[in-house]
This record gives sequence, C-alpha cells and structure tokens, in this order.
Amino acid sequence: MLRLYLRFYLALLVSLALLGLAASVLVRFAGGPMEQVGVTVGRLVQNVLPPAQAPASEQQEALQRVAAGLKADVTLFSEDGTIIAVIGRPLPMPSARHSHLLSFAHWPGGALTSARLADGRLLVASVPIDSNVTRSNFHLLVLFAVLSIGLAAFPIVRQISGRLERLQRGVDSLGAGDLGARVAVEGHDEIAGLAESFNRAASQIEQLIHANRALLANASHELRTPLARIRLAVDMLKQSADPKTKAGLEQDIAELDGLVDEILLASRLDTVAQNDVSEEVDLLALAAEECARYDEVQLEGVHAKIQGDPRLLRRLLRNLLENAKRHGVPPTQVRLLHEDGFVVLKVWDNGPGPAPAEFEQLFTPFYRRRDSHSSTGSGLGLSLVRQIARRHEGDARCATMDDGRSSFIVTLVGGDSTRGGAPQQ
Repeated sequence: MLRLYLRFYLALLVSLALLGLAASVLVRFAGGPMEQVGVTVGRLVQNVLPPAQAPASEQQEALQRVAAGLKADVTLFSEDGTIIAVIGRPLPMPSARHSHLLSFAHWPGGALTSARLADGRLLVASVPIDSNVTRSNFHLLVLFAVLSIGLAAFPIVRQISGRLERLQRGVDSLGAGDLGARVAVEGHDEIAGLAESFNRAASQIEQLIHANRALLANASHELRTPLARIRLAVDMLKQSADPKTKAGLEQDIAELDGLVDEILLASRLDTVAQNDVSEEVDLLALAAEECARYDEVQLEGVHAKIQGDPRLLRRLLRNLLENAKRHGVPPTQVRLLHEDGFVVLKVWDNGPGPAPAEFEQLFTPFYRRRDSHSSTGSGLGLSLVRQIARRHEGDARCATMDDGRSSFIVTLVGGDSTRGGAPQQ
C-alpha cells in the first residue's frame, strides 16, 4: 500500500507537471513572443538593407548605417552562407539550430545574436547577451521551476505525514496495552488538535482501567474474610452436619477460594508490567512435578530451560492439566519440545475437544463451553494461561491435530535443550 506522504507528494508532482505542460502549450499556441520579435527585427533590417542582388559595396554601406552606434561586430551572410558585408571582426556562421528568426548563441569570442531576413540572408552581431529567452529555454525554465518546487515540497509533505505516523504509533501502542502511550502535540493545526484529543482519551481510558483493576483487587481481598468465616462454621458442624451437605459446602468454598485466587492473579498480571521473579527454569522438571499430582497423565519431551517466574509457569501447567481433568477424557498427554527457537508445550487428551469456532473464545475470561460435562471451574484458567505465556514473550492457542482432536499449544522463548529419556508418569 502506498504510504500517505508518497501519495501527497505524488499528487503535488502531478499538479506541477500539469502546470508546466499547460504553460508550454500556452506559449506554443500564443506563437512565441521571441519568435514574433524575430520576425519584426528581420523585417525592419530587410527594409533598410538593399535587395540581396545588390552589389556588395552597396550592402556594405547599408550595413554600416544599420550598425552605427552599436559598438559591435556585425556580419551579413547570404542564404548559402557566404559573407556579404562585415563590420569589425568577421563573425562565424551560427549553427542550424540558431539560424532561424531571432536566436542567441555563444562562441569563444562572446555572445552572438542572429536574425534571419525574409529573403534568406542572415544578420549576425556580437552583443553582450548572457541569458536565453527562446521557446526551448522557456521550457527549460518551466522544468527547472517544477523540479525546484518538487524538491522543496518533499520535506514539508514528509513533515506533515510524519506527524500522522507518530500519532498512528501512539494509537497502536495504546491498543497493544500500553496505557501510558501518549503522542507529542506539534503545531497548532488540525493534526495537533487530533493529538490532543488522543492524549485526553488515552488518559481517561488509563484512569478507568486502573480504577476497575483497583476495585476488582479490593473486592477480591474483601471476599477472603467471609470465606474464612464460612470455613470456620463448616469445621464447627463436623459432628452434627450431614456428610453430604458438609462435602457440598466444602466444594463450594474451595471453588470460591479458587475463583478469588484466580481473580487476584489476573488483576496482578494486568497491573504489574514485569515478573516478580526471573530465573532459569527447567520446564521438563517443572512439568514432571505437576503431572505427578494427577492420575493418568503422560509426559514426554526435552529438557528446556527458559528465563521466567517458576510460580507463574507452574500455574500455567496446572491450569492446563486442571482443564483436561475437568473437561477431557483420560489419559492426558503432555509433550515438551523445541521448534524454531521456541519451547513448545502441547497438552491434549482422548476427548474430541472444543470445536474450531470456540478456539479463540476459550481464552476469554469467564467463558464456559455449553457442551461441557463439568460444571466446575471459574472460566479464568485458560485466560491466565495466555496471560502467563505472553508475560514470558510467548503465546497460547488451541489447534486441531492430524487425528481431528484438539490440543492446547503454548510457545515460550526458550534456551538450550537436551533430549529427555522415556515418557514419565
């Protein structure tokens, strides 16, 4: 796609070219002012000089009268180029391109002016003329003006479009999640007004998001207190409560506690720009520890070391395994490998998995699959998986495998790797 400043500049150049063309056409159809002067001068000189057939002495006398007071060398040529009369030094015959009507030329001795008479004779004089105003030179002058204006206009056009590009980069940064993105206000025109409007809107968005995050974090913290009281009340009912009722209450409390924990983590990931801890982590060892907590989970892959927060990476693995346990069909497969400079973690099970139309929605906070056979879970697990992956310069997605089942794929920026041993349980 053609850049905006190039389109501006191209439009200006086309306008200048049309202007130059129009000026040239106008001069052509106007007959050419200097050509008209040439006809007039030639006619006046011929009226003073004797006919071309007159003796050379008579033409010499007439030429002296014409050149009286000019203080210049003058030579009269016949139509075939023969010198008829001379005043001062004999002058050279002009070239063919300078031998029509009134024209100007230069020779080693100075400037020459030539006028073609109606009967074919040519009058050449040495005069101090340093500029050329013929039709061809007029065209060159128009071309020079067009090129000069075009070159001078480029930095102006580039400066205007450059401000728009900087504004676009600010919008892109804000859209990418940089709430502190602002653009410099340059000038006092419409573009400057647009930059001011963007900065105001960005400030309002930043304030609203920070307020919502603070509200969410505070509300989550406040939920801890009633949860603790409910848990205490359940412990006091151990002897008298129905075991089924007590088990249901304990499950509800555990789910609510997990929801609060995930909300707090999501809020912190949104608020804090960098990881609290950054150290070298062996993902295969970390995955082996997490897989050991679940039944019917098979792990295989390579030792892959990356820089990151081990607590967050452990949470990423745990959420994927919890998702497979709740919504999948055992056994769950976990594979760790290297691809194109990335560490790739793949998790799938024997179930069909979600439909391709749901792949992106699965990572939306609080999204629940309608056909899922499990009613547990907060709907934040996979959203946190993607947040943690992106925090480690990677990403998370769902894809269809060759056999038609779906798998979750997490890519992370990796380091060195070595082949692992046999699959671990």
